[in-house]
Amino acid sequence: MPNCDRYYAAACQLDLPNPKHRDEIGPRVKRMLDMVEYAVTGYQPMFDVRLIVFPEFAHAAPIYHTVAHLLDRLAVPIPNEHTDRYAAKARQLGVFVQTGTFLESDVRWPGHVFNTTCLIGPDGIVSKYRKVHTWTPWELHTSPHDLSGYGEPLFPVADTEIGRIGAAICYDWLFPEAIRQLALAGAEVLVRVSAYMDPWGATAPMDWWTLMNRARAIENLACVVAANQGSSLQHYPPFSWPGGSMIVDFDGRILAQADPGPGEKIIVGPIDLAALRAERDRRCGHQMLANLRTEAYGSYGRPVYPRGAADHEPLTVERNTAATRSAWDGLRGSWSAQDEAT
Repeated sequence: MPNCDRYYAAACQLDLPNPKHRDEIGPRVKRMLDMVEYAVTGYQPMFDVRLIVFPEFAHAAPIYHTVAHLLDRLAVPIPNEHTDRYAAKARQLGVFVQTGTFLESDVRWPGHVFNTTCLIGPDGIVSKYRKVHTWTPWELHTSPHDLSGYGEPLFPVADTEIGRIGAAICYDWLFPEAIRQLALAGAEVLVRVSAYMDPWGATAPMDWWTLMNRARAIENLACVVAANQGSSLQHYPPFSWPGGSMIVDFDGRILAQADPGPGEKIIVGPIDLAALRAERDRRCGHQMLANLRTEAYGSYGRPVYPRGAADHEPLTVERNTAATRSAWDGLRGSWSAQDEAT
């Protein structure tokens, strides 16, 4: 299909029981494919929905407390039968689907589980993103950053007929550096695939969900499509999930948002790449990408979280905690050294 610079995106949130085995993933995919169909055909008389986004842990949540159990019962390779089904639906409807995350196994990295989302279009998998900032200490997925021999791009951006699209997952979005990497690689549409729980979710008094989505849009002069889990506590303990999926424009305006609270919902909003590109080309003020003084950020030349933290023994909550404490101790040590020097 020809390039399209104006279309609508759909953020789809879910409220489904967690599977205990990979054999239970198929029916969830069937439900998500139905939602793709609803989003595209239901709104077709009004506008074209070309991008459909699902939340983190859409296919499986990390309900087991060891890597071995996750690998044995829930992890799947990518591509797989499910990504094939998404590709067939994308081809049928002429759309792009940002899958909710899979717990991914990879024969090149035995003993590791990745938390992975794929952008799938009419021709199949366009890009694959593995969560870099895992939610330490609870998540036992491996961050590709933590494998010293990992050589693939950490923050891929896909150049598609509906724009340049970059995705990141949940906790990644609390790190402006992570989303900035996508923007600097050319991303125009930033996709957030998330399972963001209360009290940090889409509800007062904290509402980090809305705050971060709007801030990342503003500082990167990019559109944001953010799909959040809407699962009830019954389906996804031990947390409550506030939904609040949203579409945000490049000036931080919320164009569409699901009411906060659990439940399965589809919200749609416009993606105007023509306006975005015109603003990026026109602006000298508030053009944060062009105004970066990268050489001024000398502290980024010093590593903080250890690169090889996942190289050897399987991840555990205790190992994650120790790595975080070690990183924090290193930061405090550097501050003390600076104080002594001055």
